[in-house]
Amino acid sequence: MNQIEIVDKSFARYVMHNARLECIAQGFRWTEGPVWFGDAGCLLFSDIPNNRIMRWIEGIGVSVYRQPSQFANGGTRDQQGRLISCLHGARAVVRTEHDGRITTLVEKFQGQRLNSPNDVVVKSDGSIWFTDPHYGIAMDYEGERAEEELPCHVYRFDPRHRRLVVACDTFDCPNGLCFSPDESLLYIAETGRISEDSATREIRVFEIRDAARGQLGEGRSFYAPDVGAADGFRCDEDGNIWTSAGDGVHCVSPEGALLGRIRLGEPVSNVTFGGRHRSRLFICCATAVHAIYLNRRGAPPP
Repeated sequence: MNQIEIVDKSFARYVMHNARLECIAQGFRWTEGPVWFGDAGCLLFSDIPNNRIMRWIEGIGVSVYRQPSQFANGGTRDQQGRLISCLHGARAVVRTEHDGRITTLVEKFQGQRLNSPNDVVVKSDGSIWFTDPHYGIAMDYEGERAEEELPCHVYRFDPRHRRLVVACDTFDCPNGLCFSPDESLLYIAETGRISEDSATREIRVFEIRDAARGQLGEGRSFYAPDVGAADGFRCDEDGNIWTSAGDGVHCVSPEGALLGRIRLGEPVSNVTFGGRHRSRLFICCATAVHAIYLNRRGAPPP
């Protein structure tokens, strides 16, 4: 099977004929939340049903980073290089300090417990933006079944002032999210509620009107994969979105046009850029993690 599909001729500049798709780790139940630690030369990712965070190092392989992980899902790093994690089990967003201690950042909104924080990004002002769908409490496979206490919203958390606000309340179940390279736009995935077979599944894009207050403009539909759903995604340096889909990874232009695909033959959950120049795309699939070098770098960290 040809794993690279060029839809628009511009995509040919992004891939290299001598850089192959590599399976770097396998044997998991559902991988998610890839985070690259360049200073440590490792990739962290979640194996949610197995309740653990894994660590991969080039030339060494895979080891357990944290177990139990409270069914950790999405993750990122803050400006101090600390790991920020979304936990289904604890229904919280937490930070791993440099000495290994875990600090709970947020677990409630207006006195009610969060549902199951899913994915998270950090803006250059230090604010933490995350989605809170119901997936981790809708079943026992990726968490523990429980009643919803809040609608499924997108939140902005200010760690300096401990202020949590709703950034967007127009989603049935928000999922992955990322900023454009200049942070003027926020992309958010809608993947719908588990019980709804006809749910809308698409990426929406929002202008950021007032970042300090977590205020977004009116969103619009940006891209909907023709196979499966867009779960997690990241921007490259040119503003293209590299998104998960039901058949692999789709590369989408800033205008919302499909440029090309990396086909894997199974659903992809999330991706991140890493490696020496942030030009290696790490891909979390259902049971494995893959990687491929690209002729594009990921957007710089905040």
